Amino acid sequence: MAQLDTLDMLVLAVLLVGTIAYFTKGTYWAVPKDPYASSYGNANGIKGAGKTTNIIEKMDESGKNCVVFYGSQTGTAEDYASRLAKEGSSRFGLKAMVADLEDYEYENLDNFPADKVAMFVLATYGEGEPTDNAVPFYEFVTSDDTSFSEGGGADGNPLNSFQYVAFGLGNNTYEHYNAMVRNVDKALTKFGATRIGDAGEGDDGAGTMEEDFLAWKEPMWASLAEHMALEEREAVYEPVFGITEKEELGPESEEVYLGEPNKNHLEGTSKGPYNAHNPFIAPITDSREIFTVADRNCLHMDIDVAGSKISYQTGDHVAIWPANSGKEVDRFLNVFGLTEKRHRVISVKGLDPTAKVPFPTPTTYDAAVRYHMEICAAVSRQFLSTIAQFAGSEEIKAEMTKLGNDKDYFHEKVSSKHLNIAQVLESTGGPSVWSAVPFSLLMEGHSKLQPRYYSISSSSLVQKDKISITAVVESTKAPGAPHVLKGVTTNYLLALKQKQHGEPNPDPHGLTYALNGPRNKYDGVHVPVHVRHSNFKLPSDPSRPVVMIGPGSGVAPFRGFVQERAAQAKAGENVGKTILFFGCRRRTEDFLYEKEWENWQADLGDSFSLITAFSREGTQKVYVQHKMREHAAELNDLITNKKAYFYVCGDAANMAREVAATLVQILAEGRGITEQKAEEVVKGMRSSNLYQEDVWS
Repeated sequence: MAQLDTLDMLVLAVLLVGTIAYFTKGTYWAVPKDPYASSYGNANGIKGAGKTTNIIEKMDESGKNCVVFYGSQTGTAEDYASRLAKEGSSRFGLKAMVADLEDYEYENLDNFPADKVAMFVLATYGEGEPTDNAVPFYEFVTSDDTSFSEGGGADGNPLNSFQYVAFGLGNNTYEHYNAMVRNVDKALTKFGATRIGDAGEGDDGAGTMEEDFLAWKEPMWASLAEHMALEEREAVYEPVFGITEKEELGPESEEVYLGEPNKNHLEGTSKGPYNAHNPFIAPITDSREIFTVADRNCLHMDIDVAGSKISYQTGDHVAIWPANSGKEVDRFLNVFGLTEKRHRVISVKGLDPTAKVPFPTPTTYDAAVRYHMEICAAVSRQFLSTIAQFAGSEEIKAEMTKLGNDKDYFHEKVSSKHLNIAQVLESTGGPSVWSAVPFSLLMEGHSKLQPRYYSISSSSLVQKDKISITAVVESTKAPGAPHVLKGVTTNYLLALKQKQHGEPNPDPHGLTYALNGPRNKYDGVHVPVHVRHSNFKLPSDPSRPVVMIGPGSGVAPFRGFVQERAAQAKAGENVGKTILFFGCRRRTEDFLYEKEWENWQADLGDSFSLITAFSREGTQKVYVQHKMREHAAELNDLITNKKAYFYVCGDAANMAREVAATLVQILAEGRGITEQKAEEVVKGMRSSNLYQEDVWS
């Protein structure tokens, strides 16, 4: 056999290396990056692994001259931020990017270039608090000892080259209406920054959030265009995302996401910590109806978190991760001509380096719509204007354009009837009309399907591994509307309850759900959850008296409060006066937890008082505030002399306001002071956490 010379050996070595490289491509090298593989890292606090946290550096790298920061709890502020960035790019040629406030540091904002602009879209959460992702930013800019990278404080106007735009999302039923945008605007101005245009404020309490946003942004764009010498041009749709159908993959392929929130869940190796990026798939151990009427539903559920290392404190919130109903998923896919390819695999990537794909891919059209897109949300006029260009006829295009431009016409035809986008377009034709709408536009026009938060109705002292919730199933029929508005999450929970009780085909209110989850990972009766901590807390000293106002499902956290104080009393602790004002329609229909209150009364004795208001049992309606008046002397004594804690949970728009006004009257009369002075007393109670609210609108 001929001996191999050095050249032969070299050639063979090269061939061997090339062969190995070819067959290992995509396995050991050139592996496509999965952005959702880092969700576990994010959950563990490894923020922005491999990414810069310097926003100026990021903007320079990507050639941007505008950044839109958002502070968002439910996704609305994030959606508005995306819309501003998109509009700035298409109408004015801005090189805009969207940025999550928690992804960046702020010490170097004093070096922010004068030829760039920052926009802030900031939601106010709870009682004037920043949203979870905005806490570090808010604490930095409002601190008394803020110091920027060049060492400048407020006296030196360190942000004199920083130009910004601001819009806030708030609710006028809360005392600290739009506190976030107001306080951030004040802080930035204090540091010498220049605001362009007015700071806008949207009001969810009045139901005008979308219209407030639209009314604010037009004069804002005019001011910004003048300030930065921008020229408006005809807006043409430019996709943010590239959608590629993957013919070589099917829904059975192991790398395809079918609704799993991140790679650990995809691979079946889910592990904590569990949070807003990483839910725990928890078994529901008990579910039952606690209304006794056929036309309304209220659910009590117990969720087992044993072994997850999820901890909660009495008064916290639990987040339920829902899925859209099969009925609405089918409607959406049909309207946009996607029914036949609902299970086709797609890959989604950002066409701009700063674009953030809102869900893991590869996935399917069905999974994206079912688990990740808020398809049942209210429609915006702006989205109808955008989608009009893809209508299948000039007549329908004109109708969509009118709906987008005419506020009153839009209210009459769409918003007053609570229609979602598929319901609006269904009336104008099916897939023959709307199949040309790019899926990228549908992604951009729908915010990410968000977890819904519920007040935990159990005590962590009594049942640390079992979280209870109390939820009224939402179903609203608007006058003249062709559809009944169904709560996305509460009807999902109702379907799970039906399944647990042996219904072979759970179908609440004509809706169906994929209750087994992606790849049957929720088999049995499971639901994805995480816990969000709250400031709504009992006093650390159980001997302090507490007064609780909780009509309807607003009684949820107070079930946990009373359960805890009953356990403390049973253990021999000194428990102070515990008064609960509860209201509902009728004792025989919706008196929540009636037997449980009786059991806890036995443990608490005379220290517990349950005061009820049944609004529809007499000739006149009686509410909790009326019962407060009947017990005015005792309430005044507890608050004035015994420093009682006062809690309110439930409807913010009416009940919470009436309760606050009634308390002011009680204190004014009891102390012999003016109502104006009494309002100052209540304000002081709020600031010292003696008056706490867990309310919603």
